[in-house]
Amino acid sequence: MNLSSPSSSRPTRIALVTGAGSGIGRAVALGLLGDGWTVVLAGRRPEPLDQLVAEATARGQTAMAVPTDVTDPESVQALFDAIERRWGRLDLLFNNAGVNAPAVPMDELPLDKWFSVINTNVTGVFLCARAAFGLMRRQQPQGGRIINNGSISAHAPRPFTAPYTASKHAVTGLTKAIALDGRAYGIVASQIDIGNALTELSERMTRGVLQANGSVAPEPMMAASHVADAVRHIAALPPEANVLQMTVMASAMPFVGRG
Repeated sequence: MNLSSPSSSRPTRIALVTGAGSGIGRAVALGLLGDGWTVVLAGRRPEPLDQLVAEATARGQTAMAVPTDVTDPESVQALFDAIERRWGRLDLLFNNAGVNAPAVPMDELPLDKWFSVINTNVTGVFLCARAAFGLMRRQQPQGGRIINNGSISAHAPRPFTAPYTASKHAVTGLTKAIALDGRAYGIVASQIDIGNALTELSERMTRGVLQANGSVAPEPMMAASHVADAVRHIAALPPEANVLQMTVMASAMPFVGRG
């Protein structure tokens, strides 16, 4: 991977990271900022976004915070209107915002939890991809790159994860559809399937996770910075090259052979 910083002569490149306030989104935003991207930070909570903007500004980097609910079409439209007003284009979307549901048998799962996962992980991803596709299609020069945050669960489920697993399988279909439909406009799509990146939300996995055989066992983790490096690698590719799907995982996690 060539992850060297861009030269000062390179034109400004505009990236959008959703779910940027914490975890993988924050790690990716920091990586892109370090590579010289101008980064738009979207998330539901303004405080961590503003903190990240302050950190970037102190380092001479450029970031803009736009509090956004990706499940709300009007909120997503306002986000992309702000990007277009300020820069007139978008070169990269990292579609990262996502939620999970309680790990319970599906007949015990409250329906509002199902709708929450589907609305965020599927509809939210679609709304942001749709708006990015439109802007990338209109802008000159035309084109751009959309990277969707998938999951190991896009391939194989964990026990009692029907909503999350279904949502990530849907992301795979959406990624492939964007890759096909964007071909005529120079819009490329990728999916990064992540396994056991250590974040505030996943730290519990180090203490024990329900396995397919019914046991509970701690699982190996990896730093979220490795996901950021993967996004940076894809983002640095020339328009004629793409990684359609990439799996980035803790080497010893129980994925191969799972179930």
